[in-house]
Amino acid sequence: MPSRTTRPITLAGPDAASFANAQLSSDVLSLETGRWQWSGWLDPKGRVRALLQVTRLDDERFVIVPRGGDGETLANDLKRFVFRAKVKITLGDARFVANGDDGAHDDMHAHENDDGTIVFGEGDASIHIGMRDDADAWLARHVEKGFAWLPDDALGNLLPPALSMERLGAVSFNKGCFPGQEIAARLHFLGGHKRHLRAVRSDVALVAGQSLRMDGRDAGIVLMHNASDDLPMSLVVLDDSVVQAQALESDGARLHIISTFPA
Repeated sequence: MPSRTTRPITLAGPDAASFANAQLSSDVLSLETGRWQWSGWLDPKGRVRALLQVTRLDDERFVIVPRGGDGETLANDLKRFVFRAKVKITLGDARFVANGDDGAHDDMHAHENDDGTIVFGEGDASIHIGMRDDADAWLARHVEKGFAWLPDDALGNLLPPALSMERLGAVSFNKGCFPGQEIAARLHFLGGHKRHLRAVRSDVALVAGQSLRMDGRDAGIVLMHNASDDLPMSLVVLDDSVVQAQALESDGARLHIISTFPA
């Protein structure tokens, strides 16, 4: 099975930092050169239309890596908000996501290799965004860590707490306005969101984007599935109301909850 691909989006120019900070949910202005952060682009209702990894490669050059979705659509949508800002938005070609192989992996460090490959350090590992295909060898690690990749059916349908975005530092509430901020802040300060990210094992293969139905109703969605182990593990979003036991039944599949990630 080939690695999934993504199309990086470059923001370059004197206003690249301020433009990204105004549109994305993370504190982009605090991002130092050679570092990366989790982020997102929310719609006005606070729903996540893109989950992102953002790196600052130079003072005036940022690269946004979408984790799922159509990079071309995202780039075109961002261009609609440029107005008079001095920033150029460029869409890159499709690139594979692969495990890093470059030795030391400083947590949240990022750099660009001579061949254009972008490396994101994760502390104990790294991923490469480039031309090397390693058949999704990184997937099991990201499922275990709760680093989501969004299938099309999840885009624009989930709120930040369901993707554990605060845990990742992908949402900032003290940096100023951004799309969806009011809803995201309300959930942060008042709570009340009833869907959370969970890692589960299943006795049958699940499919990314698959709806999880329990007791005849929609109870969640599968985001990622790693079938490489004897006991497949998946990253899912589930309603808190159905999680009364460690083992759940969903349309004939038996799910065992391994971990629940905080909002």
